[in-house]
Amino acid sequence: MTQRVSTGRLAGSVAVAAAALMVMAGCGGGSGDSGAQGGAPSGADAAPQTLNVFAAASLKDTFTTIEKQFEQENPGTDVTLTFAGSSDLATQINNGAPADVFASADDNNMKKVTDPGLTAAAPARFATNTLQIAVAPNNPKGITSLAQLADPANKVVVCAPQVPCGSAAQKVEKAAGVDVKPVSEEQDVKSVLSKVTSGNADAGLVYVTDVTAAKDAVQGVSFPDADKAVNNYPIAALKSSKNQELANKWVQAVTGPTGQQTLKAAGFGAP
Repeated sequence: MTQRVSTGRLAGSVAVAAAALMVMAGCGGGSGDSGAQGGAPSGADAAPQTLNVFAAASLKDTFTTIEKQFEQENPGTDVTLTFAGSSDLATQINNGAPADVFASADDNNMKKVTDPGLTAAAPARFATNTLQIAVAPNNPKGITSLAQLADPANKVVVCAPQVPCGSAAQKVEKAAGVDVKPVSEEQDVKSVLSKVTSGNADAGLVYVTDVTAAKDAVQGVSFPDADKAVNNYPIAALKSSKNQELANKWVQAVTGPTGQQTLKAAGFGAP
């Protein structure tokens, strides 16, 4: 009797286990089929694509604006922007920095990247820029001309010669016959502007776009010889990029209508 009861319970247990296995097999089979048919992650689940953009310091505001729209139009894309003097960025790229796109504030520093054959295609010019004198609000020193920057009584800051804004400063000084003796030479235009806004300099030679971006923090003084040194801004996708398609899309975003509108609003000239 006991043996029959035990046997009956065993049979019932086997039946239950068998049923459970069938259910599990059904679930497992569904999972297996799903993996075979759609093993690749969907767009929502895909790992983000990172795009490393190296850009001249003067492009910080405009490229940050373009970045937001670009990421919206390309879901799953994370744009990493690195801003510095074009000379420093060109050196980093030549030393193997993982950049996908390079946007320079002049042709000379782009040439440092194209000469070794590091770009995927010929650079495209996307903007121009000119210099302006940045002074404190209300212009306390009454600076109205480039010639006044040569007065030792005025503390003037410029970019270093190897930086595009520094090279442009040398050109306009030569054209105007003015010899400015700066109290410091900075590695990018944003640093020059910072010296003026902090009160450590009476004036600085920066781009028109930097004065525009600074709004009420500084006042801009235009001068006639600024047009003697118009800077061209070229951009190119780099050959070492692991995502050429995305790099090319960024170039197109900058050179296309929306990018050009953003640059124009910031004070950049047409390419």
